[in-house]
Amino acid sequence: MPVRRIAQIVHLKPSALAAYKECHANVWPEVLQQIKECNIRDYSIFYDNDRTLFATMKYVGDDYECDMAKMAANPKVREWWAMTDGMQESPNPGATSSEGGGWWKVLDEVFYTD
Repeated sequence: MPVRRIAQIVHLKPSALAAYKECHANVWPEVLQQIKECNIRDYSIFYDNDRTLFATMKYVGDDYECDMAKMAANPKVREWWAMTDGMQESPNPGATSSEGGGWWKVLDEVFYTD
């Protein structure tokens, strides 16, 4: 099964940096478990010191949309998203929350080598 590499960006509210780092230093176990169960591996979030958060992950499943629906159906994940969305601003016009989809802007891959 081929691995799908995904990269995304979102903007962090300047006042939220400390809180964002703190909550990600202590991610809730239910959220971590759901990420794993939804076939996401090697998930990282980077901060560029200019408000942009850059995330990368590998999707190793065979039905991304179904796995993301499972993720969104988890009440603890939705609670996590509500908390972290309050610290962020979406670069996507009209995006309202992670729960509604399209909060993080997906980037096109232009080069890869292993």
